[in-house]
Amino acid sequence: MNFIETTNVVKQFSGHLALDRVSISVPRGKIFGLLGPNGAGKTTLIRIINRITAPDSGNVLIDGREICQNDVFRIGYMPEERGMYRKMKVGEQAIYLAQLKGLKYADARERLKSWLSKFEIESWWNRKLEELSKGMQQKVQFIITVIHDPELLIFDEPFSGFDPVNADRLKQEIIELKNAGKTIIFSTHNMASVEEICDEIALIDQSRVVLSGQVREIRRRYKTNTFTVQIPLSNKLLVASDVPFDIIEQRNLYDSTELRIRKPSELSNAELLAAIAREFEIISFVEEFPSMNEVFINTVSAKKSQ
Repeated sequence: MNFIETTNVVKQFSGHLALDRVSISVPRGKIFGLLGPNGAGKTTLIRIINRITAPDSGNVLIDGREICQNDVFRIGYMPEERGMYRKMKVGEQAIYLAQLKGLKYADARERLKSWLSKFEIESWWNRKLEELSKGMQQKVQFIITVIHDPELLIFDEPFSGFDPVNADRLKQEIIELKNAGKTIIFSTHNMASVEEICDEIALIDQSRVVLSGQVREIRRRYKTNTFTVQIPLSNKLLVASDVPFDIIEQRNLYDSTELRIRKPSELSNAELLAAIAREFEIISFVEEFPSMNEVFINTVSAKKSQ
């Protein structure tokens, strides 16, 4: 069942069409990647879902009904621009913001102690935000986003400012939240992260959704029928003239030769494997699938060339 849906959402600012009939469906308990170039409309859509701004037309549904103001208590939002009070101390700020999300003081205090302990940053309680590095502030913002235990979490460029070690730690926390049943919308330019943690994506370009679906299915949809085959180094690369494949690249490794082979789309993988085996001894045979970064670039480039 979809937890969040938008249907034909339109938003315009001073003559600029930010969203043009945008529809997405976010399944409950999944990580949904919201992708697109800068200025495509991702943050505008996130702000509409979070009821910071309203659409000019279209609908936003939560659990199959129109979203209302009280639903913001079910949402945790970590914006790209962050927006915490730099002069406030970590502890008092986190508790204050948790209370705005509906938690009682005592509950907010206990949850904050638990999260600071989990991140091993208990000593930050009485430090002001301005005393912390950007990465340290990011950790505090993450805790503030999740402290009220929301059903829906929205992360807008969450890895900005993190070093690789802490970015990986944050990924693991997001996966844990998914495993706990949370629904997550995840906006990022980091395509490697999309492949690692997203179940489904929507790619927005020039205010419209131009690609959507399951990450695995999208990568298969854009495959090029290319395979990497390893053969013994001793094999001679002499093949019959009527083989049903093309060798497009070869590379000699330490103890083997690696071939990149392309097949016609009508030829099955089993038929290709049999044809290669008639020519060479096979050490390994792997089909290549495009990365999400390649899919992203190809889709956006094709849209611009139209």
